[in-house]
Amino acid sequence: MRKGVKKMKLNKKAFGLTCGILWGLIVFVATFWVMFRGGGNTLALLDKFYFGYSISYAGAFIGLVWGFIDGFIGGWIFAWLYNRFIKSGE
Repeated sequence: MRKGVKKMKLNKKAFGLTCGILWGLIVFVATFWVMFRGGGNTLALLDKFYFGYSISYAGAFIGLVWGFIDGFIGGWIFAWLYNRFIKSGE
């Protein structure tokens, strides 16, 4: 790497919030999509991971919350690992 080029670190909180919001919205929209399209077994498997989730109006909001929590934790861990790896590569 050239001298003077600075490696960029990820902000763990910002990256976690971004991933949480995106994943929560994806689960929310996908639940409505499956409800209006007539059901589907693949998305129904989320009830094994997200307590209280179902393909329903209430389930969409429960999935939104669980999706946010899941996405935030995953994004935070990703950013933490990324920052550790770029630090060790210097």
